[in-house]
Amino acid sequence: MDNVIEVNGLAKVYGNQTALADLDFSVKKGETFGFLGPSGSGKTTTIKILTGQLTPTSGEVKVLGLPFSSLRTSEYRKRIGVITDNSGLYQRLSVYENLKLYCQLYDVPLTRIEEVLKTVNLANEAKKIVSKLSKGMLQRVTLARAFLHEPDLLFLDEPTSALDPVNSMHIHRGLKKLNEKGTTIFLTTHDMSEAESLCDRVAFLHKGNIQIMDEPKQLRRKYSDHTLRVELKNGKEVVLANNSEGAQELYKYMSADQVISVHSNEPTLGDIFVEITGRELI
Repeated sequence: MDNVIEVNGLAKVYGNQTALADLDFSVKKGETFGFLGPSGSGKTTTIKILTGQLTPTSGEVKVLGLPFSSLRTSEYRKRIGVITDNSGLYQRLSVYENLKLYCQLYDVPLTRIEEVLKTVNLANEAKKIVSKLSKGMLQRVTLARAFLHEPDLLFLDEPTSALDPVNSMHIHRGLKKLNEKGTTIFLTTHDMSEAESLCDRVAFLHKGNIQIMDEPKQLRRKYSDHTLRVELKNGKEVVLANNSEGAQELYKYMSADQVISVHSNEPTLGDIFVEITGRELI
């Protein structure tokens, strides 16, 4: 199976409001795929359809080789992990007790609990009651639960939105390790630095439509103005064309020992999104 997810002509309409309009995309086995866009663009709706929580208005969906009609079975749910804004944790139980229940559900050894808590930087919080956790800690426990059974496919809907940079770094490391073991990851986010760090390919979603889809590095090259920004020791910055003439100018500055730094003027994914849609990623 080359594609873990295949979507053709997918649409979702609520009354007079179109949430998704004729989406076509696929996700390859073993890749981390970023579904990027601002709030209200249709990211969460897409995840809910791919996990069997919502029925599409039209179109075809196949996940892990299964048609939409099979996405509500327990067999399918045991092969996936899902992180959304609804934690699904038992509030009166401790962190450890919650994860123990899911170990029993997925037939996973209890030794995995310590492993995943280290991954999300909660190794010392196993005895804490879930109802006493902060929003950020709750998010990390939910991630730990999704990591437990090393699913074939992991859906992440804004997974680090409540986390500080240090804990986001822990999560990113854990996701990369999980991906290296073979888990395919479907990530929705409006955090472009997160997408840059994790994703093999990204799709920009705007008003229910995919505007563009490619590898992050290919998108940056495509929308680059092909110039170099050179910072000089006299405090000035000069912009040079990234060609033979620019190379000669740069050589002159370097020969005179005037260069502090050289940077290509490739845009960020956020810059590209704004250029394509005219809308900020908020």
